[in-house]
Amino acid sequence: MSTDDNWLTATRISYDTVAASYADQVRHLLDETPGERAVLALFADRVRAVGGGPVADVGCGSGRMTAHLRGLGVDAFGIDLSPGMVTVARRDHPGPHFAVGSMTALPVADGSLVGLLAWYSLIHVPDAEVPVALHHFHRALRPGAPLLLGYHVGDGTRLKTEGYGGHPMHVHVHRRTPSRLTPWLTAAGFTIESHRTLASAESPRGGLTLARRGTCAP
Repeated sequence: MSTDDNWLTATRISYDTVAASYADQVRHLLDETPGERAVLALFADRVRAVGGGPVADVGCGSGRMTAHLRGLGVDAFGIDLSPGMVTVARRDHPGPHFAVGSMTALPVADGSLVGLLAWYSLIHVPDAEVPVALHHFHRALRPGAPLLLGYHVGDGTRLKTEGYGGHPMHVHVHRRTPSRLTPWLTAAGFTIESHRTLASAESPRGGLTLARRGTCAP
């Protein structure tokens, strides 16, 4: 196995291990996060502004954000690296479509999406692979379509060795600043609409970046 693949395998195994307990622990976080709900509602408005259509929740985990978007009238579906998470998402949210896939090899046709959400899922992607993921996001989105990123704000990386009830994990959690994300997004062909930093149940210092796909290739 190549080094480039190690983080994917470790992340997949870790979230397969914690899938059920993760779903239980995060199920109601949005009830406590009005700031995030407001930005998600704005994202849904941007989706409608470009005509509506399919929206991908990439790194969907247990499917709670996919379900929330559908509650906002968005035609959302979920993709996650972890088959265990996809199984839980299908169990808890039988309406949306959920599939296994990686954001660095996104199984979505070019120009097929009118919106894309990556909610605290880029946090496990190494710096060298972030441009790859953003390239796929750009490729999959229609011109003018919105992209919403949720992430931990800060610098540095920590290795998470257990979580969600003490289950073993082996994932790196990368904290990033808006100024770090901006050149990546710009190079990938996105225009930044807004950055917001806030403390909430999602993160002690969370970041929300709303961008849109440009009309030209990067």
